[in-house]
Amino acid sequence: MTTTLPDETLLLDDTACLRAAARFVREHDSAALLPLLLPGLDGPDLRALAGHCRFAHAGLLLFPPDADGLRTQLAACGLAVDTPSHPSVVVRERLARRHRRDPAELDVQILRPQVPGAIGERRAVEVFALTVPPHSDLEPIAAHERTHRHEAHLAFEIEHPEPLALRGLCAILFRHGARPDGGGYNPHEDGTVLYFTLPADAACDYQRLELYARGDHRDTLAAHLDHPEQYHRPGHEARQPAETLLHLLTGAWTTQALAASARLGLPDAMDTRTAHRTEDLARLTGTHPRSLATLLRYLAMLGVVTPGSVPAVDPAPAPEPAGFRLTELGALLRADAPGSMRPLALMYGGPFYRSFGGLDHAVRTGRPAFDHLFGENHFDHFARDPELAALFDLSMAASSRMFEPLPAHPVITAAAQAPAAATVVDVAGGNGELLGRILTAHPRLRGVLLERPHAVEAARRLLDAAGCGVRCDYRAGDFADVPPGGDVYVLSRVLHDWDDDRCREILRHCVRAMPAHADLLVVERLLPVDGSPSLATAWDLHMLCNVGGRERRADHYARLFADAGLQLVGHEPLPLDAHVLHARRAGAPDPAAGRS
Repeated sequence: MTTTLPDETLLLDDTACLRAAARFVREHDSAALLPLLLPGLDGPDLRALAGHCRFAHAGLLLFPPDADGLRTQLAACGLAVDTPSHPSVVVRERLARRHRRDPAELDVQILRPQVPGAIGERRAVEVFALTVPPHSDLEPIAAHERTHRHEAHLAFEIEHPEPLALRGLCAILFRHGARPDGGGYNPHEDGTVLYFTLPADAACDYQRLELYARGDHRDTLAAHLDHPEQYHRPGHEARQPAETLLHLLTGAWTTQALAASARLGLPDAMDTRTAHRTEDLARLTGTHPRSLATLLRYLAMLGVVTPGSVPAVDPAPAPEPAGFRLTELGALLRADAPGSMRPLALMYGGPFYRSFGGLDHAVRTGRPAFDHLFGENHFDHFARDPELAALFDLSMAASSRMFEPLPAHPVITAAAQAPAAATVVDVAGGNGELLGRILTAHPRLRGVLLERPHAVEAARRLLDAAGCGVRCDYRAGDFADVPPGGDVYVLSRVLHDWDDDRCREILRHCVRAMPAHADLLVVERLLPVDGSPSLATAWDLHMLCNVGGRERRADHYARLFADAGLQLVGHEPLPLDAHVLHARRAGAPDPAAGRS
């Protein structure tokens, strides 16, 4: 199947191109369109792209003589003439580079008149409009662009643009022949675009694809723009692998730069709206100004801060950023940020950073490097240091955004709607973050939290503050003390800490406590079956190095469940590359089957 635009004589007719783009948008959907763009795309890769990306629009560049001319073209194609517009930063800069013009000369506007899909899906035609008055010196640009259609593209919007998911989707596109072709961040709409050229055998006359992610993803954009396959200059191929390896080897510097900024309180001295002079930040953080400037430049390269305009007091002898402000990414390192990831930065830049220095020991012996370096396992080590134990619990809570969909899981919802008050038992529930979310979402549920004594006290404080402590009981103990009689049991990020034998033991403790009707929900990251990029692969190495555990595939968990007398009912994705696995006693009827 080949989807074509009008014949070549019509390519010079902006209105015909606009009408063809609108028709294309009405007639296609993600699942059917992606294999046309990427021949051979199927299986898990197709499901991953179609599951995360929504076909959003077809884009094209028009050259109306004035604003009235653009409205006439929109009306002729049945599109809304009052569609709002705003400046297009990305296309303006691409045109300026391509035609060696000053960007200030190119007033490119972007507007997206809506075009419903075949069954009413929300879609648009993305129109870039460069006004070219008759006899303007911009006419050669218009003639060239009409002929070559550099900006014509098909766009897919990423529904949940988590940074790692975004990079994983880019990797899938690259595997199937798409090649990076620029992109940019548009502050006017707070959106990031990543362009790709499509394979030559794509069954479609559009040759460019855009991934659109809401928000500021300039760290991912930098990696996209720096992709080795973009370098085709003679002699560059020999240098690029070494440059790529150097980038990889400096990963430890990135960890320490983020951890150092958190320890120094740098993000807490900044905000996302106002740029601050380096000298002022040095005074607020008690640091050496020139050294802090070096750190800030590195953090800017990572996308954690961004240069900003601040009136200069004394002009610098060499060009330097006048000041810096936090990005949305950097704001996650503030202590007061909702879902702050500062504790993770302190853990990964602290004890876990030290343990990774012994990774070769873990790989050579199969035993955790943490135990080798600290003389005891990390649970015992943290338990003897209240400050470190509290930081570890906070670091676990820092990833709590993965829990957001869990209160709506059918098992939880069914328990909340049961005639009698149901009980959720959170086994090794940390500081109660997950249980608190469930109890807050469902006021009829009761909860039981099993944890170590110091963690029980932290959970009690959190759940009391959330207003659901009166509906929760607390048990200080180990896995052998799993409370009986619950309706739903939860094991969140527990099994990956242990080897298979210990996992079977933990699951058997749960089975002994579970009534016949009870459900078990297990939250873990799943290793991908196709080797695609995943946080689970990184955490698998982390588990090896620090606790002796491992990440597993879904079928591996299914075998562990079966060994303990459980059966895997299914699993669903969660944010941050996590999944929730649903298990029940082997042979027990699934209530969902009766409800469906």
